Amino acid sequence: MEEKLPVKRLNRLSWLLAIIIGIIFYIIISHSKDQNHAYIFTFFTFLGILITGYADVGSMIFLEKRCRFRSKIFTLYRYLFTYPSSILIYLLLWLIFASTVHLDWSFWDVNLFLAFVGSGVVVNTMVITLHDSVLLYEHKLRSELELSRLRAANAEATNLLLKQQIHPHFLFNAMNTLKALYHSDTQVADTYLVHMANFLRASVFHHSSNVSSLEEELKLLNDYLAMQQIRFGTALECSINLSQEALKKYVLPSFSLQPLMENAIKHNNFTPEDPLRVNIVQIEDRLVFSNNLQKKKIKEPSTNYGLANLAERYRLGSGEEVLIKEDENTFSVSIKLLKNENRNH
Repeated sequence: MEEKLPVKRLNRLSWLLAIIIGIIFYIIISHSKDQNHAYIFTFFTFLGILITGYADVGSMIFLEKRCRFRSKIFTLYRYLFTYPSSILIYLLLWLIFASTVHLDWSFWDVNLFLAFVGSGVVVNTMVITLHDSVLLYEHKLRSELELSRLRAANAEATNLLLKQQIHPHFLFNAMNTLKALYHSDTQVADTYLVHMANFLRASVFHHSSNVSSLEEELKLLNDYLAMQQIRFGTALECSINLSQEALKKYVLPSFSLQPLMENAIKHNNFTPEDPLRVNIVQIEDRLVFSNNLQKKKIKEPSTNYGLANLAERYRLGSGEEVLIKEDENTFSVSIKLLKNENRNH
């Protein structure tokens, strides 16, 4: 991101500094013995600071076009231009002031000349210091903005990559099941294929979306569940207790529920006599997905992407944590229900 000089902000700061110093100068001189020219002295003090501020801004605008901003040569030439300029400004202003109030003076007065030089150096140093603080603040803001954009881009890229892991894994399992069904019962295979097509259609439709409504996620889960119940029959039971209000109100990262069901099926033994019972309920602002625990003694090869994928997408998309609990009889995953107004987070 190209860094530009904040000219308006620098000029406003020059005005603010001139006003503040002018007021302080007036308060001091109005309480001194010499009050004859308090107003005009204050005006020229204000004018000197303001012109010095504009001179510094003008020098930076000039140098910005000829050398790299914030380079050593830029800083060097800025100092070489502004310090002599500020001294010259005070010499000229004193000339005008003296002519206005009819004062006798001479540039050959060493003390007076040193006063001009000192005033120019002090004022220019104050102006440069304050202008540098603005430049530093602007630089920090731009750096933070650039960093946030890079983080957002990285999060989006990571999110898309993680989502892409779901589809090939699901397709591999589904196609193997479909092949087996067509060898045993074509009608059941056709029903399975309808649910699979619905699932894939929704997957393509929501491919570019980071989040989906809870209702959309439940439709995806129901198609996936129907496919698995065709495969396992009464050995797989699922109870879903979610209100219609919750379905409309909340959103989840896309493809959140299906991996949880897949995880439960993959890591448990179940039969019609001893089925896998899955429960999905809402507890306050969280959705709890739980199942009875009947771990397989022989574990299937796993890429370990399921829950880790969901947890990572939750972290990237909302900053929320996925809570996993396990005891002797139950395994549960609790995920935060996100508000619908944050669906484009």
